Amino acid sequence: MDRNTPVLADPAPINNNSRLGIGLAYPPPRGGFSRNLNLSIPRRKTGVVDDLRSGWIDAMKSSSPPPPPKIAYDASFPSEPADPDAAYSTWMLKYPSALKSFEQITYFAKGKELVLFLDYDGTLSPIVDNPDHAFMSDDMRDAVKNVASCFPTAIISGRSRDKVFEFVGLTELYYAGSHGMDIMGRATNWVANSHIAAKSSDKKEKEDIVFQPASEFLPMIEKVFTSLVECTKEINGANVENNKFCVSVHYRNVDEKDWTMIAQRVGNILKDYPRLRLTHGRKVLEVRPVIDWNKGKAVEFLLQSLGLSNRDDVLPIYIGDDRTDEDAFKVLRDGKLGYGILVSSAPKESHAYYSLKDPSEVMKFLKALVSWNNQSGSL
Repeated sequence: MDRNTPVLADPAPINNNSRLGIGLAYPPPRGGFSRNLNLSIPRRKTGVVDDLRSGWIDAMKSSSPPPPPKIAYDASFPSEPADPDAAYSTWMLKYPSALKSFEQITYFAKGKELVLFLDYDGTLSPIVDNPDHAFMSDDMRDAVKNVASCFPTAIISGRSRDKVFEFVGLTELYYAGSHGMDIMGRATNWVANSHIAAKSSDKKEKEDIVFQPASEFLPMIEKVFTSLVECTKEINGANVENNKFCVSVHYRNVDEKDWTMIAQRVGNILKDYPRLRLTHGRKVLEVRPVIDWNKGKAVEFLLQSLGLSNRDDVLPIYIGDDRTDEDAFKVLRDGKLGYGILVSSAPKESHAYYSLKDPSEVMKFLKALVSWNNQSGSL
């Protein structure tokens, strides 16, 4: 699959003979990372910048729906009814509400160790014009804190790990920033190669271990960040964010007539960096290292490092709203490991099984998981 094109996939039906239908021991472990972690991080071929005048501009438009109240439609979604509500209802036949399907989800979760993976922007917090103001509500923070007390919970975001932790502020979680290229977890039972794992020097985090498979790219990312700030400073509304192992160029507040200019300037910079590649999300262009690592790899890493991979008694659930979350959805679907839940108020194709409309529904789902866990424990 071309990583720079919209994801197209038909959800496979739940197979009662798959791992999703087998229930064994419970509850989840609360320890740290495993000693027996054995990972290799393959490098991709050097990147090639796409034709930014055609394909990339179309991709920027298709991945950037206009703001409410109008409902936007993904260009890849066929046969759109004239009525927006009808279109969304039709789409939900394919991606049913995780709230309305809660009994089905918990039926397959019974007797399993549930593991939660959460995106941040658009999932735990609303999408806002200024990315520095993407604050989660106190109610959402309480919901995440409570669910993390019941199940191992990780936040996997395109933001820098430090920025996500600043927004969330909960020590009960595992954090993976830069699309999973910067992971922090408890040091218990951890052994890993020195070039990608190191103890934190911060006294408050001295018991944590940082896993960074793209650490060699840091100097390059810094140079590109500086160059992108310089080349976009004259474009009104452009915002360049340093997410440590990737650089995000936000164009949410840029007039659409200037999108071509942004794409071309970013592309011109990247021509000098063949070891970096360009992807896009919701009104953001993202520069990343050319390594075979993404949110799906981060999910696999966390499951393996926590001793929860290759087990029939584990049910991972990943909740996210962006195209970068599709890598994680695909890992769970292809491996018949668990459920992806897409957060979207507009129809679009996905590897997810279920859907939630917005962060408020995500919060309801998290609260429902806590209630179900408490009721299950009292039986």
